[in-house]
This record gives sequence, structure tokens and C-alpha cells, in this order.
Amino acid sequence: MSKRLISQVFQQRVLSLIQASSRSRSAFAEEIGVDRSALSQLLADDAVRLPRADTLVRIARRYNVSVDWLLGMTDSAGATGGRTTEVADNPDYYNIPLLTRWHAEAEGMKIRYVPYRLPDILRMSEIVAWELGPGHDDPEAIETIVSKLDYNRGPGTDMEICLPTQTVTSLIDGVFPWDGLPVSIRRAQIEHMVEQVEALYPSLRIFLFDGRRQHTVPYTIFGTQRAAIYAGSQYIVFNDQATIQQMQRHFDSLIRQSGIQPHEVSRWLRQAALTIRNR
Repeated sequence: MSKRLISQVFQQRVLSLIQASSRSRSAFAEEIGVDRSALSQLLADDAVRLPRADTLVRIARRYNVSVDWLLGMTDSAGATGGRTTEVADNPDYYNIPLLTRWHAEAEGMKIRYVPYRLPDILRMSEIVAWELGPGHDDPEAIETIVSKLDYNRGPGTDMEICLPTQTVTSLIDGVFPWDGLPVSIRRAQIEHMVEQVEALYPSLRIFLFDGRRQHTVPYTIFGTQRAAIYAGSQYIVFNDQATIQQMQRHFDSLIRQSGIQPHEVSRWLRQAALTIRNR
């Protein structure tokens, strides 16, 4: 393979990493230890240059890809010696250390999230206690869980959440899995969601779609690092770029099908809270 062709493949693959991570070129350049001007030269249409070996290694480690993939020597993006698919045990309902680590490894990248029921970051302690069920009635332990459900989300962290409207209406109506949950708690949870959505927007953006028309399992995409499907007592984890990008395309399709956009969610939730009050 000629140096020019290798350079073209390198450019395409680096641009795909930048796009998938939702980082700016300036942020990407700083992260891999080169000047913005140097990165621009590497990505110029007529460029035949390649970065130094240490820069290639930094890109590969940060974005969980192999140097061979960056240079077009293989179509498999997975880091050398690593498995492209793993199963991570999730014995506890909230595996906070594991999720915190995954969020930390994707620091500065966009997090895309389809929650199981309500988004973690929007849950009240009463909701956590309800989901944990009987036998988990230690208020201090529950508050500890709630305090960690942002997984050390840093200021300005970019997160998109796609949520079926039915997830919210089931809470409003008090049907499964919320049947038996007092009206006062359901109302307070909706009002809490309004407060959080307004406080965190636009770094947190929620899209509401009709779950009858768009089917999905719960999953999270951690930038370009990994995608994890929630499977109850396990997470099915994908580390290869092809699968991560495929799941990103699925997430994008949920966004396109969303009838309620992020700037409308707060108002929609306020209307939902009124329906509970009027019962």
C-alpha cells in the first residue's frame, strides 16, 4: 500500500473517531498532543504525511482502536489482543463502580443512553428504593446510591438520552412497574425530572419517542470506547468500532423518530405533572 493511500485511510479513520466522539478538532489535537495546525496538515486533502509513532499510539489507546486499523492494515478496529465482545457481570441492580469507570474512560466524549425505565441521573431516592424492592430499606444506603448515579459526570459533559414516552406515562398512570407507588411520589418524581432537565440542558438533552413504533433495548454508548447493552444481571459490551458505529446509527434513528425534542421536554413533563395533580 502506497504512503498516499495509507494517509488517506488514516484521515478517514481519524475523522470517523472525531465525529463519533463529538469532539472538536481542536480538542482532539490537544488530546493526542499535537497542534491544531499540525492536525490540519495531517487531515488536508492532499496530505501524504503520517503522525509520529507516539502520536499513533496515543490515538489508539485513547479511542480503543489498533494502530493497524488506523493505518489501514486491518478492517478490525479493536485494539490488538483485546476482545471485541465481552460480558460484564452486573450482580447488583446499580453497578456504580463499573459504570463510573466506563464514564471516566469516555471523559470528554458524547454519551448516548437509552435507559431501562427512568434515566439514572433523574431518579429520586424513593424511586430507587421502590425498584430495589423489599429488604432494601436502609435510607443511608439508598441515598448513597442516588448520590452516585451521575457517575462523576463532569461539568459540560455531553449526554443524549432517548426515552419512550410510555416510560413516563406509565409512571403518571401508576401502572407496571409503578403500580402501588403512591401518587405523591409519582408526582414528585415528575417534578424532579422537570427541575433536572431544566438545570442540565443543553449538556443533557432528552429526546422522547413513541415506543410502539420504535423498538429498542436499553444501552449506553460511551463515546468511541464501548457500547454496553443492559441485560439485567449482565452487560453485553462491544469494543469494536464497527459495532459501536452501528449502534450510534441506531441511536440516531431514535432521535429522528422522536416527536418531542430536548427544548420541549420540560414543558411536556410539566403538563404531565398537571395530569397527576388533577386525579
